Amino acid sequence: MPLSNPENRELAHTRVVTCRGYQRDDDLLDIEGRIVDTKPYRFRNRDRGGWIEADEPLHDMSIRLTVNLGLEVVAVEAVIDASPYHYCQCVTPVAQNLVGLKIRPGWTQRSKEAMGANRGCTHLTELLGPIATTAVQTVASEKIRRGKGNRKGNARVFLNSCHSYAEDSPVVREHWPEFYRAAPATGDDTSRP
Repeated sequence: MPLSNPENRELAHTRVVTCRGYQRDDDLLDIEGRIVDTKPYRFRNRDRGGWIEADEPLHDMSIRLTVNLGLEVVAVEAVIDASPYHYCQCVTPVAQNLVGLKIRPGWTQRSKEAMGANRGCTHLTELLGPIATTAVQTVASEKIRRGKGNRKGNARVFLNSCHSYAEDSPVVREHWPEFYRAAPATGDDTSRP
């Protein structure tokens, strides 16, 4: 079902985030993310020759994490193709601080710390959330393709990570009954559909 019809409005900003996972020939995986921000109108900007035109990227930034099947970051590349200030370009080396980190619970906080707050780029740091979920999906697919994934191991990774994977959900009861735990009775039948 689509969103409801909105009130009268005018477009003010567009952000497009794209993430892709790739299997490399050397058994590593590349996870790439790109963020592009545009405005539907022309506005002044000294660093970009006086103006940023309508629909010209205000931000166009990409980051590639190379990970192994254990979701450890073994290499990083970050680029800034468009930014509002030339000074932004000098922060990409900060992304090298991600090398050695593992994508696992706590990734968001650890990756923010590694990206250095005011020594890094907010937009590249924001990309690390969707890149992490893309990495998890890519590694899971690759493990299944290689025959290294197992039903129980996959369930443990996702168990209690969302509503459908809660240990008391009908999804877990159907697909992973060995992990299903009935919710305590509360007298309110509305807690689970």
